[in-house]
Amino acid sequence: RAQTPPVARVSRGEMEVRASRRVAALAGHLVPSSSDASSPKQWLTMPCDGGASVAAGAVVLHPSVAEVLASGGAVVALESTIVSHGMPYPQNLQMAREVEAIVRARGATPATVAIIDGVPRVGLDDADLRRLAELGARARKVSRRDVPAVIARRETGATTVSATALLAARAGVSVFVTGGVGGVHRGGETSMDVSADLTELAKTPVAVFCAGAKSVLDIPRTLEFLETQGVPVVGYGVKEFPAFFSRSSGRDAPAVADSPEQAARVIKAAKTLGLGGCIFAVPIPEAHEATGRKVQRAIDRALE
Repeated sequence: RAQTPPVARVSRGEMEVRASRRVAALAGHLVPSSSDASSPKQWLTMPCDGGASVAAGAVVLHPSVAEVLASGGAVVALESTIVSHGMPYPQNLQMAREVEAIVRARGATPATVAIIDGVPRVGLDDADLRRLAELGARARKVSRRDVPAVIARRETGATTVSATALLAARAGVSVFVTGGVGGVHRGGETSMDVSADLTELAKTPVAVFCAGAKSVLDIPRTLEFLETQGVPVVGYGVKEFPAFFSRSSGRDAPAVADSPEQAARVIKAAKTLGLGGCIFAVPIPEAHEATGRKVQRAIDRALE
């Protein structure tokens, strides 16, 4: 009697990853060939329905992002809150352009994430980047909870780590670079002020490369919360978890990756098991550590 072969069980996270890849591949068939100069490339929606679902909150991919995803190339997501709320104009625009140029120089395609006139976009053209920079703090600061309302009101907003990770994952982008992640605020044990960045990474399959948690936060409690949420935290080339402006936080990183290959294996294992996202903590370069220490001392005095 023939036996029925066992059915492989696939986690929900892996199903979402596979679905994103299939949709991205389908999107590639809708991208006009680069050899056809007479056919300009179009923005593409996820799902690929010719734009009919934009009003319902579909994620829209920049043509360059859709094309690279369809071909299996490397795309790096970038948040936009640093552009609108982190620096004054025009330094913020210059910084955003420089960061995108660095990603391109390393062989990947940058995908700055934002919501423009109610449309979630993964990858911006320069006009939208400039618009966010000029708006500054007048742009909405969009966390995960704010996404539906900003879409419904057709507002323009810059995405935080949580919203950027959410929208990037929906588009099939699995690597995200930012300055620092949010965390548990000092006094968070009574205020319950915990960043949505941490809970987002517990359920969204995106690897976030950053300089650790912002130093104004309670870093020990942040690491404890990440452990509770099951988020892998990896020091990239270092054993100590960095603190944004400082290479040192006084806390060990739970794990260490010493090469891109090791980091990639961590990401692959987390995805295969459907574990959500992970954090790779990359410390500030030693050449800038003196300046970082000066800033950190000022922060410490302000918090006394």
